[in-house]
Formats: sequence, C-alpha cells, structure tokens
Amino acid sequence: MRAHDSATVRNPIAVSTSSTTAATARAGTVQAALGVIAFSLTFPATAWGLEGFGAWSLVAVRSVLAAVIAGGCLLALRVPVPGRGHRAGLAVVAAGVVVGFPLLTTLALETSTTAHAAVVVGLLPLTTAALSALRTGIRPSRTFWTAALAGAGAVLAFTVQQSGGAVSTADLYLLAALLVCAAGYTEGGRLARVMPGWHVIAWALVLCLPLTVPAAALALSYDTPHLTAHSVAGVLWVAAGSQFLGLVVWYRGMAAIGVPKASQLQLAQPLLTLVWSVLLLGEHLPVAAPLTAAAVLVCIAVTQRTRS
Repeated sequence: MRAHDSATVRNPIAVSTSSTTAATARAGTVQAALGVIAFSLTFPATAWGLEGFGAWSLVAVRSVLAAVIAGGCLLALRVPVPGRGHRAGLAVVAAGVVVGFPLLTTLALETSTTAHAAVVVGLLPLTTAALSALRTGIRPSRTFWTAALAGAGAVLAFTVQQSGGAVSTADLYLLAALLVCAAGYTEGGRLARVMPGWHVIAWALVLCLPLTVPAAALALSYDTPHLTAHSVAGVLWVAAGSQFLGLVVWYRGMAAIGVPKASQLQLAQPLLTLVWSVLLLGEHLPVAAPLTAAAVLVCIAVTQRTRS
C-alpha cells in the first residue's frame, strides 16, 4: 500500500480560516511591535556612537557590520541569490533603509537632540502609508486615514511647539530621511510577501557592501574613532539591532498585517525614544510628551481596528 493510500474513510477536517487569519495578524502585530521597540533605541544608540565616531564613519561602519552578520546568515543557511525580478526592489530597500535613512538621521543628530529628531520622524507612519497606497494600490478606509492624520498632526504639533516654529537644517535632513525610509519600508513590505522578511534586509545589506566597505575605509582614514564603552555599544546596537534584527521582525510583521497597519505602530516609536533619551542620555522630557503620547496611542488603536 502506498503512503498516500488509506483503508479508512477520510473525514474532512474543518479548519477555521478566520481563526488562522486572526492568529497570523496577532503574530504579525507582535513582530512589527518588536521592530518598533528596536527602532526606538536607534537614535539614543546613534548619539552614543557619535561620542566616538564621526557621522560618515558611523554610518559606514554600522552598515558593514550589519552586512557581515546578514551575509554570514545567508551563507550558513545557503540562501540562493534573489532572482532578477526582486533586485530592483532590493535596491530601493538598500538605498532607503541601509544608506539613506541612517546617513540623513545621523547628520541631523549632530545638531539636534534625540527627542526632537524622534518626534519629527513620527511622521514616518503617515508617509509610509501614503507611499504604500500609491505603490500597491491598496486603499485603507477613511477611518484609517482620519486616525493616521490625527496621529501625525499630534506629532507635528509637538514638533512645532518644541522648535518654536523654526525649521532647522537638522529638520530638513529628517524630512528627507522620512521620504527615503518610507520608500524602503514600502518596497520591503511588498517583497516580504514573496520572500522571507529577513532575506529582504539581508540581501539589501549585502548589496551595499561594494559601496559601504570603501566608504568605511575612507571615512575611518580621515576620522580616527575614539572608542569608549558608549560608542562601541552604540555602534553594535545600530548595526545588529536596528539595521538587521529589528528590520527582520519588522518586515515579517508588515508582510502579515500589511504596510499601512504596521506603519501606524510606529506612531509609538517617538514616544519610546523619548523615554530612552531620558533614561540613557539624561535629556529633559518635554511637558507636552504625555499628552502627545495619549493622543498617539488612541490613533494607533483606531488604525489597528480598521480594515482596508
């Protein structure tokens, strides 16, 4: 008797599609939330890194270290090279997430506090949702957009109140970082539906090695690092935590629950960063932060309960 034969009558097993979908959504939400927690530590870790590295050398070194980790995983698991159809998307992820966002935000943090940078980047969820709608054609509901705009408005009001209404060079760097990162998130979320999420960021990091290795060598030759416990810890975190592990769970979460919903979880990221900036850097927590936190958390709850 062959393996697929049976002497017994097969009874159909009822599988609850709705319960499976709900479980997938919950797992995706948890993974995306873990990514947000990892990202919330990026700015404080970058500030630590800047204690011993210049902006250019910090970005190049973190990208090389992250690519070494990612490349080691790809080799160990013998992951095949992505097909040509995925390479353009990986290039967008590499340009936005591996190079553009880290460089622009690091340049901004040379003259801006982590608290201020965090709240400006709080506009990233709305930017990502908008680009995702344009790229994929998926149109979230009006309720979703209303809540997303309200959350972004709360973050924007907080930013204007803290900066006195002036736009600095650091703000321009941060606004540019929003655009390139949103593009990278959108393309990465799309790719994560057809290939494992960690493959997306791993190949994007490896793809940048021909650029980041000579950049790191050049930057370090002009800017000798002064290694301290803070600077080393900062570089290690932004390389392993923010640049690789955080993006692994983030892309998996986006693939499970969709780019728009996952992006709105990032509304909590500036508020988490504010907490880390106080605990790790001793920065002053703005009085308006708790009010902004309450408004943003309500908006997150609404966006997570809406359907596209």
